[in-house]
Amino acid sequence: MLGTDAAIDLGTSRTRIYLPQQGVVIDEPSVVAVDNMTEEIIAIGQEAYEMVGRTSQRLTVTYPLVNGVISNFILVEQMVGYFLKKVSSSMVFMPRVVACIPGEVTEVEKRAVVNSISTAGVRKICLIEEPIAAAMGAGIDIFTPHGSLVVDIGGGTTDMAVVSLGGVSAMRSVKLAGTHFDEAIIKYMRRKYNLIIGQKTAENAKTTIGCVYPKEELSYYVMKGRNGLSGLPQAVTVSSDEMLECLVECGMQIAREIQDMLEETQPELVADIYAEGIVLTGGSARLYGFDNLIAKKTKLPVHVAENPDRCVVLGAGKGLEYIDKMDQKGEGMLNPLLAEY
Repeated sequence: MLGTDAAIDLGTSRTRIYLPQQGVVIDEPSVVAVDNMTEEIIAIGQEAYEMVGRTSQRLTVTYPLVNGVISNFILVEQMVGYFLKKVSSSMVFMPRVVACIPGEVTEVEKRAVVNSISTAGVRKICLIEEPIAAAMGAGIDIFTPHGSLVVDIGGGTTDMAVVSLGGVSAMRSVKLAGTHFDEAIIKYMRRKYNLIIGQKTAENAKTTIGCVYPKEELSYYVMKGRNGLSGLPQAVTVSSDEMLECLVECGMQIAREIQDMLEETQPELVADIYAEGIVLTGGSARLYGFDNLIAKKTKLPVHVAENPDRCVVLGAGKGLEYIDKMDQKGEGMLNPLLAEY
């Protein structure tokens, strides 16, 4: 195999890689385990994630991306190289890549993403904004003059954008998403039950019984952790109503941001959105009741995209066909890709 193009969604919580004709070939946690004494990387991805909360003092397990941007360049560089080698070990040369970036990132943050990928030997890198990729992955035709509102609720950021004619008409990026919901659960359990739980326990509770809108039937989850006073193991059964109590404010904040962005959007595009509604993508869009909460707050129809957690990488995959058009200008040459490196 001589080589192939690839699309990368380098997310706060997970990294996904898409290859043409193969689909999503990598979908693993964006986690790295490091030996503190030797500074060697011990594990990456799913293997490192299994170590979260279970390491000795010698090991540190870390997420090298925070709120959608790189916080530890060296670890991200190693992580990207590891994932690309897993999918391209039989290739003679490394592929061209379309990489996703959150909305409203700085030029320095863009360059950090490019550099972390280029060190793996990639020949050409093009960037695409996550809301554009999410819209394409959700099946929205972004090249029409019709406005569409996409809200991508990821692990570290929520990116919302009105897309039209292949570009963004209005955009807002909020550092409030899946990991912040996990933190809210951890704080809630400590405050109400004096129970200290880990990030994985909070995440499991969120995906099992978490909600931002009342459920018709209660569901329950057993939280296991350490008592903050005695230091002894403790288990507490919590209900979905309690999850609603601690998560709804985060959901409301996102809904308010959507409202604020709509107020800044051109009236004709708002009319389009009023007719078609809002599309939710991102893994956190699966949280129960997010569509109902946003619909109630905005008075607009809201739909969760099919396979929402993979919309961004699938859309970036569709963006691969535009790499060869980056240098072409003229009528009819709308291009969702931002820049070539």
